[in-house]
Amino acid sequence: MLFNSWTFLIFFVCVTSFYFLTPFKFRWALLLTASCVFYMAFVPVYLLVLAATIIVDYFAVIQIVKSEGRKKAIWFWFSIIFTCIILFFFKYYDFFVWNVNEVAGFLHSNITMSAMNLVLPIGLSFHTFQSLSYVIEVYRGNQKPEYHFGIYSLYVMFYPQLVAGPIERPQNMLHQFHKKHKFRYDEVTSGLRLMAWGLFKKAVIADNLAKFVSPVYDNPANYDGGVLILATIFFSFQVFCDFSGYSDMARGSARVMGFKLMLNFDRPYAATSLSDFWRRWHISLSTWLRDYVYDPMAMSLRDRGLYGIIFALILTFLISGFWHGASWTFVVWGLLHGLGLSLEMIFSKQRKKLSKKIPKWLFNTIMWTATFSFVNFTYIFFRAKTIDDALIILQQIGHWIFPIDRLLFTNIPSLLSNSNVVAGAELFNLSVILIIFLVLVHSLQARMNIGEWIKGSVWWIHWPVYQATILTIAFGGAWLGAKSFIYFQF
Repeated sequence: MLFNSWTFLIFFVCVTSFYFLTPFKFRWALLLTASCVFYMAFVPVYLLVLAATIIVDYFAVIQIVKSEGRKKAIWFWFSIIFTCIILFFFKYYDFFVWNVNEVAGFLHSNITMSAMNLVLPIGLSFHTFQSLSYVIEVYRGNQKPEYHFGIYSLYVMFYPQLVAGPIERPQNMLHQFHKKHKFRYDEVTSGLRLMAWGLFKKAVIADNLAKFVSPVYDNPANYDGGVLILATIFFSFQVFCDFSGYSDMARGSARVMGFKLMLNFDRPYAATSLSDFWRRWHISLSTWLRDYVYDPMAMSLRDRGLYGIIFALILTFLISGFWHGASWTFVVWGLLHGLGLSLEMIFSKQRKKLSKKIPKWLFNTIMWTATFSFVNFTYIFFRAKTIDDALIILQQIGHWIFPIDRLLFTNIPSLLSNSNVVAGAELFNLSVILIIFLVLVHSLQARMNIGEWIKGSVWWIHWPVYQATILTIAFGGAWLGAKSFIYFQF
C-alpha cells in the first residue's frame, strides 16, 4: 500500500479514527492488525517471512536474558545469523548465483547454479536492521526485553515505518507502545502538515524530476555529457525528495497518533563535508552502521591507528552499499563514499589550515561545492543500471567537459537546447523551478521553524497555504498514478 495513493488515504483515516476510539488495552492489537493489512497489500505471503524473524528473535532474546556466558552468546549469534540468512536468501541469493556462474564461465568450469528469481519482500532490509538493533541492544544490556509478544511484533511491523524506515531503536519505540496517547490537536495538525509536505516532495517534485531522469538513465549512450550531468543533478534532488518524502509521511502519520519517530534527513545537500553529509542523510541508517558496525570494528582495530580507522570506514560503507541492493553499482557507490571519508580524515589537518587562511564564506563555498559534486558523482553508480552504463555516462561526461575541438563555455547553450529536446521545455523549466523552490524552502528552514510559523499565523495565512499545497499535490503531482518509492526496492 503506497503512501501516495487513495487507498492509503482511506486506510490512514480509518486506522487513526479507530485508534483513538479503541480502549487503550486493545490499541496494540488494532495497530498490529492494521500493519499486517498494510504489508499484505504488497505480497501477502511475505507476511510469513516477517512472522518467522519476529518469532525467532522474540524467543531468542528471552533465552539471551536467561542465559550466561557461552550459552548467551550462542543464542545471540543464532538470532543474528537466522535473521541475516533470511535477508541473504531473498535479497542476495540470485546475485550470488549470477557471480558464481560468471566466475565459473571465466575459468571455463562446468559449475553452474540456477537462480530462483525471487521477489524481494518490501522493506526487508529496513525491518531486518530494526530487528537486529533490538537483539543487539538487549544483548549489550542497554535494553530490557519486551515480553509482550504482540507489542514486540508491533515494534517490528509498525506500519508508518515498516517498509522504508526510519530504522528505529528499541529505546525510542518500545516504551511508546506502552504509553496511552491522547488525541492532541497540535500533534494531529503538526503530523498532517508533515505528511502533506512529504507527499508534496514525493508526488510533485520527485515524480516530475523522474520524467527527465528516467529516459536519460535508461539509455545513457543516446545522450551527451551535458544532459547526463543535468540528469544526475536532477536525480540527486529526486532521490532526496522521494526518500525524505516517505520519511516525512511516516513521521507525520505516526505523530498524528502521538508516536515520535526519529528525524531521518536534515538538509543533507547543505553539507560542507562528506562526514557532515552522512550526519544529515538517512540518519537512521548511518547511525545504525556507526553504532553496530563501524564503532566495534574501529575499537577492535585501534592498535592499527589511522589504518585501522580507514579499514573500518571502507568496510562499513561497503556494507552500506551492499545493504542498498544486490548489484555491483551499489558496492562501488559505497566504496567511493568509504574512500572519500578516508581521504577527508587523512587531509583533515590541511583542511583546518585552509579554513584559517581564507574567509569563512569562501571556505564554506569551496567545501560545499566539493561535497555536492562528489555526492553527485557517486550518484552515477547509484542510479545506473549496470557498471557498464555508469562507465558510459562517465565517458560521455568526460567528452563533454573536455572537448578536443571546442571550449567548455560553448557547451552551455547546447546543454540547454539538448535538455529541452529530451524532456520538452515545459518539463525542463518545471524541474528547475521545483529544485529552486526546494532550495529556498530549506534555506528558510535553516533560519526558522516553518511549521511553527504556519501554525502560529492567522487563519487567512495558514489556510490558503494548506489549500494551495493540497491543490498542487492534486493537480501538479502524480497522485493517481501512485508511483512507488525508490527505497522500496531496498
